[in-house]
Amino acid sequence: MNTRLITSLTMCMLLGNGSAFATHPVRERDPVPMINIAKGSFIRGSSTESGRTDERPRRTIHLGAFMIDKYEVTNAQYLQFIAATGHKEPFNVYGTDSLFEVKGIENLPVVQVTWHDAADYCQWVGKRLPTEAEWEKAARGTDGRPYPWGDVAPSPRHVNFNRDWMATRTLLPVGSLPDGASPYGVHDMSGNAREWVQDWYAKDYYELAPHQNPKGPETGLLKVIRGGSWHSFESDIRTVARGKGGFALKTHGIGFRCARDVTVTPQPEARGQR
Repeated sequence: MNTRLITSLTMCMLLGNGSAFATHPVRERDPVPMINIAKGSFIRGSSTESGRTDERPRRTIHLGAFMIDKYEVTNAQYLQFIAATGHKEPFNVYGTDSLFEVKGIENLPVVQVTWHDAADYCQWVGKRLPTEAEWEKAARGTDGRPYPWGDVAPSPRHVNFNRDWMATRTLLPVGSLPDGASPYGVHDMSGNAREWVQDWYAKDYYELAPHQNPKGPETGLLKVIRGGSWHSFESDIRTVARGKGGFALKTHGIGFRCARDVTVTPQPEARGQR
């Protein structure tokens, strides 16, 4: 593999945070900005009148604090993972050469990854996939909004969606549409690339899930995919729209981002205290 290109890809991973919300760089294997989502409640799901069956009911759910990547995982980040571990390279959607040889894709979200590919990458950088509940809270905030940016109808200013495939001009570099960011400053939660999350899929899980820190069904056949893609229609880029797919599914429109638990460092005992 071309070591100069690998170095170049690694350097392209750094993006400015540009957010008024707390952003914490992770310094394990890649310095990716993360957003701290404070513990608390949020509105999850759709009302009976407007939502699909698997999005109902609309409920208040409480989550502990967590952190989530500000951006979708990019080709640059994923190719660094491949170079370091020998993990299988994704199918090149831009041509016949290796992804390492394609120029100008460094900051596009990686696609053509399976659920296991996504989970392996997150583990390699010391993180994990977000739960479905964490993903939805990070996308819509606490007020039950239909889109990350609010209730204004989607437009190219907010989201990359409802498009035909145009090779390197299809996906946008992560963070390209700041007007479409969520209330927490998390980017590209609608459109661009759909995203794998941790949970098994169940049609009735929104009805049966606990109110505290739901983590999905214990078993299942399919995994949840959230967020819609460059090819999705408006109904599928809503913050509550749920998708699903098998472990081996990989398409031009599925990528991911990582999350991690918030760890509290014990404070040293003050001098003189027992």
